[in-house]
Amino acid sequence: MVTRSAPRLEFVAHLAIDVGPAIDLGDLPDGHRRIVPILGGSVTGPRLCGRVLPAGADHQYLRSERVTELDARYALETDDGARVAVENVGLRVGSAADVAALLRDEPVDPDRIYFRTQPRLSSAHLEYSWLADTLFVATGERTPSTVELDVFAVG
Repeated sequence: MVTRSAPRLEFVAHLAIDVGPAIDLGDLPDGHRRIVPILGGSVTGPRLCGRVLPAGADHQYLRSERVTELDARYALETDDGARVAVENVGLRVGSAADVAALLRDEPVDPDRIYFRTQPRLSSAHLEYSWLADTLFVATGERTPSTVELDVFAVG
């Protein structure tokens, strides 16, 4: 059996996403749900630069007191005017105390939180057609007013 080499990661961009106060929907029949509005932000990196548009939200499912499933949908606009659709699913996992602090919008040491996502990006602009043909992963950090993501292309 041949062992394949591990995929390499190429840094694409840093997203600083401004978020508003969470809308807590409470304990629904399928679990505790929250919606976090996306207010804007910036995109900086070697392969993608621009801004996060003030539209979209992160729909969160609190699976347990330690695990939050994330499902964010929003849009970017590149410096040259291309619009990019983002669908970003992932997990944020920490101790019950740390997750509770995050839910209260309190700062938590990012080294104590496992925050990983799989963004899907696509654009109608030909210069950015590579986005739809590339698998991405991201590491994240939640602060009281932002979500910071470092996005990598999987090679």
